[in-house]
Amino acid sequence: MLKVGVIGGGSISEFHINPYIANEDAELMALCDSNEQRLALAGEKYGVTNLYNNYIDLLRNKDVDAVSICTWNNTHAEIAIAALEAGKHVLVEKPLSLTVEEALAVEVAVKKSGKRLQVGFVRRHGSNTKILKQFIDQNELGEIYYAKASCIRRLGNPGGWFSDRTKSGGGPLLDLGVHMIDICWYLMGKPRPVSVSGNAYSKLGNRSNIENLSFYKAADYDSTLNNVEDLANALIRFENGASLYVDVSFTLHAKKDELYVKLFGDKGGAEIEPKLIMVTEKNNTILNVTPQIDSLSFDFLSAFKNEINHFVECCLEGKETLAPVEDGVQVMKMLNAVYESANSGKEIYL
Repeated sequence: MLKVGVIGGGSISEFHINPYIANEDAELMALCDSNEQRLALAGEKYGVTNLYNNYIDLLRNKDVDAVSICTWNNTHAEIAIAALEAGKHVLVEKPLSLTVEEALAVEVAVKKSGKRLQVGFVRRHGSNTKILKQFIDQNELGEIYYAKASCIRRLGNPGGWFSDRTKSGGGPLLDLGVHMIDICWYLMGKPRPVSVSGNAYSKLGNRSNIENLSFYKAADYDSTLNNVEDLANALIRFENGASLYVDVSFTLHAKKDELYVKLFGDKGGAEIEPKLIMVTEKNNTILNVTPQIDSLSFDFLSAFKNEINHFVECCLEGKETLAPVEDGVQVMKMLNAVYESANSGKEIYL
């Protein structure tokens, strides 16, 4: 039985809490949040009595084996290192940190502790992702030399800490782009990135003036502060010659929201968003192949359940996680390089 504490009580925390409760090999033992009222309500809702306002106090609880970190981005590395030093396994929401230096410090802590750390790259755990990965591993796409991904919101700045750079580290690039870059890189076989050329734009603000169109809002939503980018894009080149293009936005004068992830190989291609489809050719004819599966699209709830179950299994059985700290470091190198390139106007070599 893995006894778990969840640190952070914002909207993402329930997607960790519920799968822990449903997992027969896990026990939700402790909750931590700086907001006392929210913490009390969560404790009552989930039947948890070990409630903490400070994560240090939770980590002192020797009965806790592992923690999920669901806090602001600027605290991820700090809490992860403290948890590892306290002898806890760690599942940390993406991104791993705000800087490459912080990510490397977490990696050192992981190696010193001998504990498991899993980065919250939840799209790796989608059922459609797992199926496509099996085809890729069987060389059905051949050499994947190009990928492109887009997550465009025409209106979708969540406000609150998401739009405060001191807490989030950035806007759509760190909130949405981290998923787009990671899932492409993962499916491409995780080639080593060598250069990044990126742009970031802050032209439209949070557009809180817009009426008659709803959008996702953070648990602590307020529209008075916004110092993150509206839009970011990047071209990433890899050591094996492959390349990845990505663009993401919180707000853009676009006709509609758009989400796609596309991969192109020398034997076939694939899309995993908005729905899984593969492209190949047989008998000199191009075929669009649709797998007959329960869900062709990314299932948010199912993916989190898979992610939590995988984490519990890795902790209890000593298995290597699907999203180890080393991957978190590489993704942070790419993300930071996008901002560095945008600020300098130059291509960044890694």
